[in-house]
Amino acid sequence: MNKQEIQELSAERIAAYGQYLRTEERSSGTVEKYLRDVRAFAAWMGGVPVTKELAAGWKEHLHFQGYAPATINSMLAAINGLFHFLGWDECRVKFLKVQRRLFRDAGRELTRPEYDRLLETARERGQERLALLMETICATGIRVSEVRYITVEAAQRGRAEISLKGKIRTILLPGKLCRKLLKYTRKHKTASGEIFLTKSGKSLSRRQIWAELKRLCRYAGVESSKVFPHNLRHLFATIFYRACKDIARLAAVLGHSSIETTRIYLVTSGAEHARQLERLGLVS
Repeated sequence: MNKQEIQELSAERIAAYGQYLRTEERSSGTVEKYLRDVRAFAAWMGGVPVTKELAAGWKEHLHFQGYAPATINSMLAAINGLFHFLGWDECRVKFLKVQRRLFRDAGRELTRPEYDRLLETARERGQERLALLMETICATGIRVSEVRYITVEAAQRGRAEISLKGKIRTILLPGKLCRKLLKYTRKHKTASGEIFLTKSGKSLSRRQIWAELKRLCRYAGVESSKVFPHNLRHLFATIFYRACKDIARLAAVLGHSSIETTRIYLVTSGAEHARQLERLGLVS
């Protein structure tokens, strides 16, 4: 069998890559995204054997399609991971060099008043579960994939043990949040296990949480581009850091292995950056 036959990207190889990601304990969201990106690459390839030149061509294709550099790099991470898994390291593509952003796009930054408005609207509409879920994510900084670790037992203990990506970390739950969670479980007769469940007793999916938040935006008058589960985690990180000014501690709470990842969460908005520049008083 020659090299070109070996390096054909088949559905079986993609499926095996997905299974590998799961055994590596990647979150379901990460696995779904990586496989989506890999399949997009495979569709673009059209059955042609993979080469480094073609992989680099896909990077150029994404650039000309207008994808943001960070998005392109995330898609390259997916196919580079696939190449490594298949032993095709010579096909891996270099990432785009992206200068660290000095400030975040205001169109994607959820502010505290907007968060409060979303909570108020959810309660007014009788969406008790959604309001409590938002408070839980925003008060703890957990990932949406970690919501399943918020159990009756965790609320009783005041802490949740989260196991993800081969690491275990303890998340402290504020006392007020624990009381609200336990009140919710008593109302819904949940004696043990996960707290946030569907009417049929299944775990809430990332997609369902996302859809409920997007619908809530219309009634709360908040731009939908600002509202997604990860932005609640960003809001937690921003407020936590303002309170303690300890980035290493914040990184531990968020479950980051690198402080550089945590720094991304602390990028200020363009408006805040402008205010900081004004306070310098360097223009007479």
